[in-house]
Amino acid sequence: MPEDEIKARVLNAALSHVPFDGWSEATLKAAITQSGVAPALARALFPRGGVDLALAYHQRGDDAMATQLAKLDLKNVAFRDRVAKAVRTRLELSDKELARRGTTLFALPIHAADGARAIWGTADRIWTALGDKSQDFSWYSKRATLSGVYASTVLFWLGDDSPGQHDTWEFLDRRIEEVMQFGSLTKRLQENRLGEAMMRGPGKILESIRAPRLPSDLPGWIRR
Repeated sequence: MPEDEIKARVLNAALSHVPFDGWSEATLKAAITQSGVAPALARALFPRGGVDLALAYHQRGDDAMATQLAKLDLKNVAFRDRVAKAVRTRLELSDKELARRGTTLFALPIHAADGARAIWGTADRIWTALGDKSQDFSWYSKRATLSGVYASTVLFWLGDDSPGQHDTWEFLDRRIEEVMQFGSLTKRLQENRLGEAMMRGPGKILESIRAPRLPSDLPGWIRR
C-alpha cells in the first residue's frame, strides 16, 4: 500500500478520537489499533505523534480547498471576492471541533512554529490557486497579509454560532476590506514624491527580494 494511503488510513481512524483526546498520543495509539497499521510504520509516518496528525489533517484541508477552487470559474469575480471565496471554502471544508483542537495544540509555545507554517502554507495555496505569479517582495507580503486575515477569521469562526456562520463571513469581508484599503494607500504613497524618494532610498532593497525557488535537479522534478 502506498505511503499516502497508509497515512490517510491512520488519520481517518484518528478523527473520531480527536474531539475527546485532542491531537495527542492517546489519539495516535487509538488510531493505530483501529486502523490495523503496524505500530512501527505508523510512528515512522507520524514521528511526533499528535502534532503530525494535526498537520496532516490541515494539509488534507488545503488539498481539498485547492481541488474545490480549481473547479470554480472565478475569472469574472472581483479579486477581493475571490480571496473571500477561497478562505470561506477552506473553512467550510473543516470540522470546527477538529480545528478547535488544532488551534489549542498550536497555541502551545512548543508547537507555535508548526502552526504558523501551516497557516502560511494555507495562504500560499490560496494565492497559488488564484493564479498569483508574483516573484518579488509582494510574494511574501501577499502571503503574510493573508495569513493574518485567515488566522483572525479562524478564531472568530470557532466562536461563531450565528446561522450559517453569517457573522464569520461578514467578519472576513471586513478584514479583506481593510487589507484592500491598505493596498490602495501603499499604491498612492508610491505615486507621490515621498513614496518615490523612499523607493529610491531605503525601499530600494525590496527590489532585490525574490520569491523562493525550488531546486530543479531533484529526483522526480518536472520542469514547467
